[in-house]
Amino acid sequence: MKRCLLLLMLIVAAGNYLFAQQPSKPISKQPVLGYRSVKILTINGLSFKDLNRNNKLDKYEDWRLPYEVRAKDLLSKMSVEEKVGFMLISSTRLKNDWSFEAPKNKDPITSDFNEEDLIQTTNMFSKQPLPIPMMSAAGTTKAVTQFHLRHFILRANVSARINAEWANKLQALCESDGLGIPAIVASNPRNHITKDASIGLSVGKTVFSTWPGELGLSAMKDLKLVREFADIARQEWAAVGLRKGYMYMADLSTEPRWQRVEGTFGENSTWVAKMITEIVLGFQGNKLSSSSVALTTKHFPGGGATEGGQDPHFNWGRNEMFPGGMFSNNLISFKAAIKAGTSSIMPYYSIPNNSKYEKIAYAYNKEVLQGLLRNELGFKGIINSDTGPIEMMPWGAENLSIKERYKKTLEAGVNIYSGSADPAPLLEIVKGGMVDIKLVDNSVFRLLMEKFQLGLFENPYVDEDAAEKIVGNSKFQAKADLAFRKSIVLLRNEAKALPLKPKTKIYFESYFQKRGASSSNVYQTTENKYDVEFVKTPEEADVILVWITPGSKSLFDSDGSPLYLSLSKNAVDVDYINKLTLKKPTVLVINYSNPWVIDEIYNDKNKGNIKAVLATFGTTIEAVLDVVTGKFNPTAKMPFTTPVSEAAAQNQQSDVPGYLKGDAYPLFKYNEGMSYRKN
Repeated sequence: MKRCLLLLMLIVAAGNYLFAQQPSKPISKQPVLGYRSVKILTINGLSFKDLNRNNKLDKYEDWRLPYEVRAKDLLSKMSVEEKVGFMLISSTRLKNDWSFEAPKNKDPITSDFNEEDLIQTTNMFSKQPLPIPMMSAAGTTKAVTQFHLRHFILRANVSARINAEWANKLQALCESDGLGIPAIVASNPRNHITKDASIGLSVGKTVFSTWPGELGLSAMKDLKLVREFADIARQEWAAVGLRKGYMYMADLSTEPRWQRVEGTFGENSTWVAKMITEIVLGFQGNKLSSSSVALTTKHFPGGGATEGGQDPHFNWGRNEMFPGGMFSNNLISFKAAIKAGTSSIMPYYSIPNNSKYEKIAYAYNKEVLQGLLRNELGFKGIINSDTGPIEMMPWGAENLSIKERYKKTLEAGVNIYSGSADPAPLLEIVKGGMVDIKLVDNSVFRLLMEKFQLGLFENPYVDEDAAEKIVGNSKFQAKADLAFRKSIVLLRNEAKALPLKPKTKIYFESYFQKRGASSSNVYQTTENKYDVEFVKTPEEADVILVWITPGSKSLFDSDGSPLYLSLSKNAVDVDYINKLTLKKPTVLVINYSNPWVIDEIYNDKNKGNIKAVLATFGTTIEAVLDVVTGKFNPTAKMPFTTPVSEAAAQNQQSDVPGYLKGDAYPLFKYNEGMSYRKN
């Protein structure tokens, strides 16, 4: 009896052991393997890449095993130097790409690597003297083979083929080095019309399908089309080897003067949460896979409640203010991103000014990153620092040495550092025992998991011919063109002035002050698709159509001087506009990258002559004309509230959304918008 019982126990124990060794997911079918230099191992009719060239199948090379098993195995094989290099994400450059310095020649950008040695760039962000190195980039070969970097940010704006060729060359280099760990390449947004296209914000107009700005996507009030946008962009990005997005912003535009309002989805946290959900699911899918583009949602825990609208890229904008006590309102959209599965979250440079948290920038703030983000909100993904919190924007930690800053941020919870290609300072504190190696291993494990889930170990390469056909194709752009039209908000329509009647004579002027160029452009066309007549002077017209794009100061031109929303403070000659609108009945169109104050041109004196007002958020002339002529029925709604006056803009509470700022605050309300007819 005892023997039988003992035998039964052994059988159960053996069964439990075997069960514990089984993969946590079903065994996959043979995946397509992409490779250039490694050997292929054939085992039981299945193929595997011998990434470390030891002529045997290691666990991390075995695509049948769970990602956790593979990541732990690879982690155990990595040296300290490889682990530390793995925790940096650096800007990288193509040959003749002069994104960070004055051009040295006029040769075109190619898909070859820029092989300059470690480059210390000027402090393009903070514009205040700091006695330490600034953002750095390294020659690609050195970055991969000596610094062990495997995370890169691509800033260059090039063709689909050049992008794909360069990505393949990068992956081939990584495959040939050490353990054969593939690279992941990130980028800022590449699919939007934006007024402030700058490094770190948006690449601007590219060969990818071109869509409205983020505010415009929000204004559409069409979550289905937002998901389609994200899915289309995902296909384009993946086609050229971009597998990670430094986007999108879950921040709220509660401070109307903030210079990054253009990159938000507006002021309403509940709606922004819905937008972020569709964006994450469209790019990543329900979970990361070989067809996903992983996202880095930013800027935790919300950067929109700035002091005076100033941005924390600068010392004068370091403080985030919560006079309305609405800190928790900022978290709603991040909770949605976490629920949707966002791969990474990026903390901002700001110092929180409330009594609950330490007054130090969020990347250093253990109470925020561990207590709030990890423990309270349950985020299990990657915490990716914004660019340069160690060297350039160490707000609240200026008195700490570089090594002490790395120590504090690592202990706070940062997993990967953006902005430096040189691992030496971080390596020094790790080798010197200043931090627990478990923190490094935890970070590297999370980063490896992302790469395994994205299928990069099986096939990091792209089809260069297919990339040219996929990126910016006509089918994708047709969807984007629909979005352009759906993003335009009709705000006023006196006596049903719109849509314009057939045969109307229109003087159509776009007003945007460009440095060294005319501020105005009169629309003329030889292919008139509209049943109206375009004339060359206001005097000939029945109706004046004027589309104004205020020229606010670029974020990185900030000097700490007060920020204003009045048009006269933002490169608009209001006297010229007023004289123009008084000549004939006028349709006024304003392109909003901030909630502009328009009382200088829309007031009791000339309101009677302004028959209609529309809002755009990065769109096309054709889309505007389709709306004003009635070829398209406007349905969009305002993504934020606009102040009635400059005084209202200056005296509001930075963390309070416009729709809660009181009845005396708005000119145009959040979610306001008209149509010509019911849908």
